[in-house]
Amino acid sequence: MRRAISAVTVVAALALAASACGSGDDSGTSAATEKSAAPADPTQISGEITWWDTTRPDSEGPTFRKLIKEFEAKYPKIKVKYVNVPSDQAQGQFQTAAQAGTGAPDIIRSEVAWTSQFASLGYLQPLDGTRAIDNESDYLPGPLSSTKYEGKTYAVPQVTDTLALLYNKKLLKKAGYEEAPKTFDELKKVALDVKAKTGVNGLTLNVDSYFLLPFIYGEGGDLLDVQSKKIVVNSPANVKALGEVADLISSGAAPKPALQDSYANAMTALKDGKTAMIYNGPWALSEVYQGKEFQDRSNLGIAPVPAGSVKAGAPTGGWNYAVYAGSKNLDASYEFLRFMSSASSLATVSSELGLLPARASSFDDPKVKENQDVAVFKPILDTAVARPWIPEGGQLFQPLLEGYQALLDGTKPEDALKQVDEKYHSIMKDWS
Repeated sequence: MRRAISAVTVVAALALAASACGSGDDSGTSAATEKSAAPADPTQISGEITWWDTTRPDSEGPTFRKLIKEFEAKYPKIKVKYVNVPSDQAQGQFQTAAQAGTGAPDIIRSEVAWTSQFASLGYLQPLDGTRAIDNESDYLPGPLSSTKYEGKTYAVPQVTDTLALLYNKKLLKKAGYEEAPKTFDELKKVALDVKAKTGVNGLTLNVDSYFLLPFIYGEGGDLLDVQSKKIVVNSPANVKALGEVADLISSGAAPKPALQDSYANAMTALKDGKTAMIYNGPWALSEVYQGKEFQDRSNLGIAPVPAGSVKAGAPTGGWNYAVYAGSKNLDASYEFLRFMSSASSLATVSSELGLLPARASSFDDPKVKENQDVAVFKPILDTAVARPWIPEGGQLFQPLLEGYQALLDGTKPEDALKQVDEKYHSIMKDWS
């Protein structure tokens, strides 16, 4: 699961919100209010459902396609049409299709920040009282909270995630380090030493909003104060955080990243031994292990993100399964969600891909316990910083990304954040 999250433009998003909330559009309206009773034997439910998956088709897709085969074997009268949609396109494509009332899938793998937004626009089917929800108390509180909007449940958690520092142990050892850096200052020093002693880059940055959050949280900053309905992105703490990022580049600790394709560039550099450290999450591990540097898996180090002057602040993320309100096959969709979000299915995904399951019981599954990567990420997840699950949440990343890009183009941190602040106020007009 990449973190290249796209955002529909503010104007389009607000227009969609007004249209969805104020129009008499019938697409999905009757489906959203009409619950058909499932047969006494759910395995006799029939129909065809389309699922938009947003995982990497090469390294993660095979595991999910395998689960689909298991589902179809259990439910022989249901056919699942699997469609892989790039994660940086799915939000806009689903929103466009749902608004038009045609072309939307029955089920979407929704990023946690999109779920409340889609729900607020009327695009998702409420799941309370349906077979889609099974043993809700088993879900971890964080992932579960992302499925709620105005007291109703609109999704079930699939995976949760956070960020860590991934590093090449051999390169750090050549530079004289047995352990990963624990602070921003140490990160800079280790990166410079790696470059000086090995000739490869010490750190490669990913120009993406989610990957900027550890620096912001590390200095005690944030984007919003939800309780006070206040936008706090333009703060002294965040100015300091962006200054730290700019200093990593100007000092030579990290090369100036390209504004486009930086995620792929960072991953390739790590896999090929051309950089010693990157920030990334559990979703990246299956791809990392395909690199020549990590044919010996023990060479990959996974450590908490380095701390700023206040704390080590990794963000929370993840993905949910949600049902389109206009689906013509609700019962089949509910069964698919129930199966794919079961403790067993989540354990399969976790054990094979290293992703973090959203159910507590899945961590106790023997095959999950055998995956050391999951064990390393679990304590990082436990201290990750929660993000606000508000309808506007999915629109916050694009302005922050643009501010990050402006910083790398030479804009001062305070000016870059001023631009972000102005865009946030245009999105959230009733916030101070």
